[in-house]
Amino acid sequence: MKYQTHEFDRAEFMGIDWGKSDIGIALADGKMRIAFAYTTLENTYHTIDLLGKLIREKEVKTVVIGIPSPINRGEVVYDGEKLGEILEHNYGVVVHYQNEMFSTKLAQTHLIQKGIHGIERYDDQEAARIILQDWLERKTLD
Repeated sequence: MKYQTHEFDRAEFMGIDWGKSDIGIALADGKMRIAFAYTTLENTYHTIDLLGKLIREKEVKTVVIGIPSPINRGEVVYDGEKLGEILEHNYGVVVHYQNEMFSTKLAQTHLIQKGIHGIERYDDQEAARIILQDWLERKTLD
């Protein structure tokens, strides 16, 4: 079974599963408030430019970056927070941080249950979807 991603003309929200080698991206519009896996980017020197281009093209207003819980603080947390500062400053988005503990493991489980082959190609964007959806649901309850 092929993993389906969704195309968006506009997306008010972007979820990011920030990793040292790959970055999962999810998008959601402001009306449905349902997150969809969008793509996976390789983490290179051009990643921030690619994220900025996507933010402008999709007219993203809010970015949710997954970071590990305070128990697992370290380089990934610092990188995620630094990314947030850059996106806020350079692209004018509002940035929130969401605990991403177990999101990749949960993403792999979801993909296996759906019968997706080659889950390692999709687990980062599925993790971004989970991070964004959790944040959207929490915000709905606030």
